[in-house]
Amino acid sequence: MTHSIAFAALVALLATITPVVSAETLRYVPKKSELKYVFATADPVLRVRPGDIVETEAADQFENVKDPKSGWEPLRPNPQTGPFYVEGAEPGDALAVTILDLEVSSDVGVGGIFPGFGILTSSKYTPMLGAAAPARFWLYPIDKEKGTAEFRAKDSDFTVKIPLAPFLGCLGVAPADGEARTTLTPGEWGGNMDAPPVRKGTTVYLPVNVKGALLYLGDGHAAQGEGEIAGTAIEVGMKVKIQVDVIKGQKLAWPRMEDADYLMAVGSYRPLEDALRIAYTELIAWLHREYGLSELDAYELLSKVSVTDVAEVVDPNYTVIAKIPKKFLPPKTKGPR
Repeated sequence: MTHSIAFAALVALLATITPVVSAETLRYVPKKSELKYVFATADPVLRVRPGDIVETEAADQFENVKDPKSGWEPLRPNPQTGPFYVEGAEPGDALAVTILDLEVSSDVGVGGIFPGFGILTSSKYTPMLGAAAPARFWLYPIDKEKGTAEFRAKDSDFTVKIPLAPFLGCLGVAPADGEARTTLTPGEWGGNMDAPPVRKGTTVYLPVNVKGALLYLGDGHAAQGEGEIAGTAIEVGMKVKIQVDVIKGQKLAWPRMEDADYLMAVGSYRPLEDALRIAYTELIAWLHREYGLSELDAYELLSKVSVTDVAEVVDPNYTVIAKIPKKFLPPKTKGPR
């Protein structure tokens, strides 16, 4: 065979091979008119491929309004950036969203109390006789160099520094069955979980319910107490950097999370006990499927070493996170998630 014939044969062979397309870093800055207020099927603002990195921004709960005279109470809570269409994601797959970086972009955070919202006030779910807590708001000056926000009491001369621990209050996909769910609510699609583990270094696994998954994010939190008992964290704008991937054929019923130290399963429902039952049932299923433990062995082990985080108890559904430290896991026996 001559060199020219060999070269032609090589060219023909290479033409049959699908080229590997390298991942890209994409940037999207939402306009205010592009923010969303439901998790639903909607026209995507950006199309991404598995492995792509997205740099974007999240508006805070109050859409970055800091003027007391303008009125803070939002007509529509938790404005969302998105949705992002993920190529190749189909119902029955799982979406893997790794938080690469979060940076507080606000100089001042906001916290507040609203009538009918919060664990210690009357609401439509827990009606009580007597007046509801009045609306009141607190501003939190943020020192980015020192990594703190400052709480200033309104009724006494007291201040204290709170370490910044930024995370996304909302991360979710379009729900199943064509539903549109308010950005106030968490559920099987993720959504307003208000879960502090949704921070830098964590991978969040979400069920894919529609073609392209349609990923949303928002509700930046500079810091939050467990339970978010009054209804708000230190609400801030956020610069966000995530990497998106698709796990084909991995059907999830509820969101899951993983970081360097823990496996975590999420349950969002009312009453609180049912949210906890969902989270632990999902974590047991994870240990059974991928780590070879029987369901009863996993149940027994978790009873001895698990950690239960109550992320929030103020939204229409409460959110519980069931966690197991990775140091207690047996060797993995199956594939991803």
